[in-house]
Parts: sequence; C-alpha cells; structure tokens
Amino acid sequence: MPTGYQIDFPSETYFLTFQVVNWVDIFSGKVYRDIILDSFSFCRKEKGLQLWAYAIMTNHVHCILRARDGNLPDIIHDFKRFTASKIIKTIDQIPESRRDWMIKRFEFAAKYNSRNSQHQFWTHDNHAELIMNESFFLQKLNYIHQNPVRAGWVERPEDWLYSSMRNYVGLQGLIEIDVSDF
Repeated sequence: MPTGYQIDFPSETYFLTFQVVNWVDIFSGKVYRDIILDSFSFCRKEKGLQLWAYAIMTNHVHCILRARDGNLPDIIHDFKRFTASKIIKTIDQIPESRRDWMIKRFEFAAKYNSRNSQHQFWTHDNHAELIMNESFFLQKLNYIHQNPVRAGWVERPEDWLYSSMRNYVGLQGLIEIDVSDF
C-alpha cells in the first residue's frame, strides 16, 4: 500500500531512509556498514548517483540522493538488492553471534511479502521526501548529521565516522560524496 512517500520525480533530489526489517541492529557491525559505504561508492562511480549526505545508524540509513540520469528508483532498487544479498551472504560467512536470530528475522519478513523470495532485508518503503528548496535541504542535512548525536554515540556530528559530516567540515570522510555548496 503506498505511503505517500514515493519518488514521483526521478530526476530530482530526495531525502531517503532505508530501514532494515524489524529494526534489526545489523549495522552495529563494521563489516555491514562497510558494505553500505562500498555500495554508495560504486553507485557514484558506475551508476551516476549523486550522494549529498548520509548517516549509517544501527538499523537504518539516512541519505540525500539524486541520479544524474534521472533513474533514481532504478539505482535505489539495485543498491538495496545488492546490499541485501551481500549482507545475507556475509552473515553466513563470518563469525556472527546473532546469525540464526537475524536470518530467521529476514526469512520471517520474506514469508509475508510476495515480492521477496527467501529473505527480506530492507523494508520496501524508502520514506522518500522531495528536496524542493535550499532550506529543506539544509534541514534534512542537519537531521542526518545530528542523528548519531541524538542517539548519544558522539558529542559532535563530525565525530561519527559513518556519516558525511566529516566531508562537510574538511575532515577525511570514509567515502567521497558530492558536497553541497548551499
């Protein structure tokens, strides 16, 4: 059922939230966060994704994205499909204390959604919000970068390594982004 948070203008810039099903705290593990970063980098280099901001939290990812070729839904679909598959495989390949519990959560979610086969990692909703002006962009940029501060993980947004704030304040970020000049 549509939520109203759809990508109606695929050539425009959007604030998005990618949520793990059942709010599974998978991104507490570095290996899983790195899959997200590697995938963002690949999509920037190979698919024309513009990544203005991101923050990887334990069970969701906030970002501001745009596609150079106007194919944002396609890029998001590929990103989510690839990261889900890679993360599920990684769970099986590394020592993971919560392996059985996580796999059962992802299998259970897939069981009740006909669009999935064996596992569902991401929810289907991206909570897409169209960035229509500079003020809204800056509001969402601040929201993204303050997320780790609100969670109590860091005192300053630039101290959270898994966010784009470091890129905005002249520190070395973990990945390259498209820094906004707003």
